Parts: sequence; C-alpha cells; structure tokens
Amino acid sequence: MSSTLFEFLSEGGPVMIPMAGLSVATLACALERAWFWFQLSRGEDRIAHDVLDAARYSLDEARTIAERNQTLPIGRFLLAPLKLKHPTPETFRLAMEAAGDQEFVRMRKGDKLLETVVALAPLLGLLGTVTGLITTFSNLNIGGGGTGADTSKAAAGIGEALIVTAAGMVVAILALAAFRVFVTLQTQQIEYFSKIGSELEVIYRHVWYEAGHLNGDRAIASKSDPVTSGHP
Repeated sequence: MSSTLFEFLSEGGPVMIPMAGLSVATLACALERAWFWFQLSRGEDRIAHDVLDAARYSLDEARTIAERNQTLPIGRFLLAPLKLKHPTPETFRLAMEAAGDQEFVRMRKGDKLLETVVALAPLLGLLGTVTGLITTFSNLNIGGGGTGADTSKAAAGIGEALIVTAAGMVVAILALAAFRVFVTLQTQQIEYFSKIGSELEVIYRHVWYEAGHLNGDRAIASKSDPVTSGHP
C-alpha cells in the first residue's frame, strides 16, 4: 500500500509534495473539527434546558449547572451573565453577546486553512499540468523520428500532468465539502445560541429584574400612602 502511494506521488512530479501536504492538513483539520462538533452537540439541549428551568426559581442553581458544564460552549455562554451580581438587563445581554462572540471564534477555527486549501490546491494542480506538458513537449522529437524511449518520456509527462490535476481537484473538493459542512453547523449554532440567550434574558427580566423593581416600588408606595400605611 505504501509503495503504491509512493509510486503515485512520484509519478505526479515534484508538485505532488505540497499537494500531499495540503491533503494531510485538510484531513487533520476535518477530523479535529468533526470531534469538536461531536463534543459540542453532546448533551447541549439538556444543559440549556436545565439552566433555563433552574433560572426560573434560582439564579444560583442555574449558575451552578452552567459551572458544571464549562467544558462545553453552551455552558460558558450561559455562565457569563449568570455570574454577574445583580446586573441590569443591558449588562446581562452584553455579557452573553461577548461570551457568544468568543465561542463563535472558537467554532470558526480551521476555516481559514480550509479556504486556503480550496484556493491553492487547484492552482497547484494547474502548475503540475503546465510542468507536465513542458516535460512532454521537451521529450518530443518532432520530425526527427522519435524512438520508443522518447515516446515513453512524453507519455510520462502527460501522466504527470493528469495526476497532479486530478489530485488538485480532489483535495479542493474535499476541503470545500468540509468547509461548507462546518459553516452550516456554525450557522445553526449561532441561531441556537441566540434562541437560548433570548429565553434566558426574558426570564431574568421578567422573573428577577422587573419583579424586584415592582416589589420595591410597591413597598415605597405603601409607605407613602396614608391609607395603606395606617397613618391618619
């Protein structure tokens, strides 16, 4: 197997060396990102629902659940506003947005590499095609009665051109496919974070912030009202 692969690379010419490097980098990046997304999606809904349910009756309990799941992006995202002490709704939302931006940066890791491979692999394939054709024409003895050796060298040049071109297309297609899958997952995750964050913000506003202010206003009003306060 290794000898066959080595022969294939050698038949493609020197351009196959960087092409092989791009293919290895693409495979490593795709595997690393696939493992990242597998871990991210594992138990994400359960953690989000547990935090939201706990936030309706205890912010401390919700914060504890988020702290236990800090290894996952959803845990870090929900923990950011919950660890603040009596924040305003605006500060609560800003903390979530800042945490979300940090997580989205982590989710986009590897995108630049895949984009580079998509752009560079076809160009390397084209370069290999040109060098292979140059080899072909340099070994053609036009009008001079070429020998069988000349014909073999010309065929080798054509084979080199075709192999590198095919390799460049295959590597670029694989990188593009992986890139599009990861971009789709990122878009879905952004929408999911936005949905969960909005629900948590509504709970904080309605159950804790606005209710606390209303209770305080009622207490002040009852003290200033002669009827309710019991003063003549």
